[in-house]
Amino acid sequence: MDFGSKIELLWNSFPQLFDGLLVTVELTLGSAVFAFLLAVALGLAAGAKNLVLRGSARVFIEFFRGTSLLVQLFWFFYVLPLFGFRLESIVCGILALSLNYGAYGAEVVRGAIASVPKPQLEAATALNFGYWQRMRRVVFPQAWAEMIPPLTNLLIQLLKGTALASYILLQDLTFQIEQLRRGSGDTIFAFGVGLVLYFVLGYLLTLLMNALEVRAKSRLGTGPTLREIFGLAPVFDQPVGARS
Repeated sequence: MDFGSKIELLWNSFPQLFDGLLVTVELTLGSAVFAFLLAVALGLAAGAKNLVLRGSARVFIEFFRGTSLLVQLFWFFYVLPLFGFRLESIVCGILALSLNYGAYGAEVVRGAIASVPKPQLEAATALNFGYWQRMRRVVFPQAWAEMIPPLTNLLIQLLKGTALASYILLQDLTFQIEQLRRGSGDTIFAFGVGLVLYFVLGYLLTLLMNALEVRAKSRLGTGPTLREIFGLAPVFDQPVGARS
């Protein structure tokens, strides 16, 4: 097949590639939301004073970090039906990705929370703040700014991990790229298209997370605002904390 025919095949395959792209985005964003919620819960539990709570969180974290994501996918999709629990492919994918990357994210959350200076916690206690008030007003805003960069790395890894979903019969981007390879008979061409599409997705997610990091740091007065970065607002010689 000559190059012109491959381009024509790529154009004709665009609807299928777009459908696969949507499945990959759905997997990525859905898993990211649940993984983050799980990471926060486990991160708080792993740093708790209660031994049972802390120990249970550690066991959960180490189990899902220490076992293969592919095996976890197979368990949810192929093994659970043997016990009478049948889940849709998309649900299995989101569940496995959430548990796996949520376990990794829990360590990020725990470390970020532990990095908040203790004098600030003591000051919040002196102001008669309760536990959740301290977390919401003092601890989490600072920890959030610290955890965004490593969470960005995990999000990109999660995006790449969605490629395994094709093993549980999900017609994601990787599945559609394989169909393009079979139709064109050219592995380099098909997977070259796949590399470009995954790169674009990853780059867009990175830009989004970078914007969140800038906003989080500007709210703490430790960095420029988004308007300053994009040149929409002048930066004067003023105290950092005075920026809005």
